[in-house]
Amino acid sequence: MKQKVLISACLLGINCRYDQKSKKIQKIVALSDEFDFIPVCPEQLGGLPTPRPSSFFIAGNGSETIKGAKNMINDAGNDVSEAFVNGAEQTLKICKMLNIKTAILKENSPSCGKNWVYLYEKLAQGSGVTASLLMKNGIRIKSENEI
Repeated sequence: MKQKVLISACLLGINCRYDQKSKKIQKIVALSDEFDFIPVCPEQLGGLPTPRPSSFFIAGNGSETIKGAKNMINDAGNDVSEAFVNGAEQTLKICKMLNIKTAILKENSPSCGKNWVYLYEKLAQGSGVTASLLMKNGIRIKSENEI
């Protein structure tokens, strides 16, 4: 039986990003022979449509958002913090239900970034909302750059 690994759906070629595109990485897709990938898009799970305005942090990062900070807006100026937290919580439920201990997530994403996210229009060190919640709950995270 192959190990189940949660993965950002966009990395497998699913057009779920804010711009209705993917970030398919063939070397990751090729790992599906070794792992049972469970693709998710936390932003969609949180109720955001595709396509959608891009979102970014206005202060801090995902670790503050999961503690209740209203620190995320989208290009339309709307606070999207709650949708991102909802998506992170749904993603964690999937991990718990399927006993998933490892996730491969899309770096630089406001949901999935492990080490880097956008603070306004500039890349900054920090983790996205989903990555923060999963790490807090003991899920091992790898970015696509670490594969």
